[in-house]
Amino acid sequence: MAIETRAESKVRTFGENIESDLASRFLRVVETAAIASARTMGQGERKLSDQVATEAMRSTMDSIPMHGTIVIGEGERDQAPMLYIGERVGAEFPDGTEVPEVDIAVDPLEGTNLCATGAPGAITVLAASERGGLLHAPDCYMEKIVVGPSCKNAVELDAPVADNLKNIARRLERDVEDLVVIVLDRPRHEKLIADIRAAGARIRLIGDGDLSAGIAASVIGTGVHAVMGSGGAPEGVITAAAIRCLNGYMLGRLVINKPELEQRIAKMGIKDKKKIYTAEDLAPGKQLIFAATGVTDGALMRGVRFFGEGTRTSSVIMALRTAKVRFIDSIHLEKGPDVKVKFA
Repeated sequence: MAIETRAESKVRTFGENIESDLASRFLRVVETAAIASARTMGQGERKLSDQVATEAMRSTMDSIPMHGTIVIGEGERDQAPMLYIGERVGAEFPDGTEVPEVDIAVDPLEGTNLCATGAPGAITVLAASERGGLLHAPDCYMEKIVVGPSCKNAVELDAPVADNLKNIARRLERDVEDLVVIVLDRPRHEKLIADIRAAGARIRLIGDGDLSAGIAASVIGTGVHAVMGSGGAPEGVITAAAIRCLNGYMLGRLVINKPELEQRIAKMGIKDKKKIYTAEDLAPGKQLIFAATGVTDGALMRGVRFFGEGTRTSSVIMALRTAKVRFIDSIHLEKGPDVKVKFA
């Protein structure tokens, strides 16, 4: 008979009940980070905004009973003092009850510039899975295309832009001219933007935040039908976790254009630099949790609102195994027994 060590006895697998329990706890993580960063909104201090979000996120995570490992974070240990890749987070139960092993991908403040300037679309976000459920993506660009559930398998990463847009329009039973495509406003997207306009679709250029844009493309009623172009690969993994929970469709390919990136992916065990990843490749976990809270107003969530007796947040929390997507509006009361809560 195998003898179980003390460490092993305190670790359990990431099951359905644990997924539900952790979802509510991770909601608190992103809410706390959003409130902290929102207090710096519009001050023009992007580094400060990111710092306070990271500190709040790290502190709250350390109160959650789990053995968590940051697999996507603020960078390598020498570059990031907190929430660096490989950092362990979480707490033990006082009575020694076993805790789950969890891989965590975080973006403590997606859209630091957006927060610093008070522009729309800044969010705090994390994704979590059982061990091995999130790809350890290198810090490089990734070509991406994200569409909603109706457009599964209707787009290809190497297809002409016009063909992809025609296929999206056909699936959505509308004209190409009715489509809205989100693209990061970057010089590298000059040709992509020209091709989209030539095809007749409309473009919404954004300064930052392609992660939240990808989520919006997978939710009906946001007025967003696709996201195209290249953005961060780590953000692509977090997006993929949300896309899987929303039953959307995503394709991505790493942009490996420097010798140091060639060496890095080799060390990470990535053999095919031209591989086209699906959301299932990027976030292969069987138990996935995605949580985000708005810092400034966006397509899916309102930003943090402060009032005399508390704070109001708008969040989304998703769980793959339990097949739940919750949009949560929370009021965090900060004063005494005479506090007043206002509807809407």
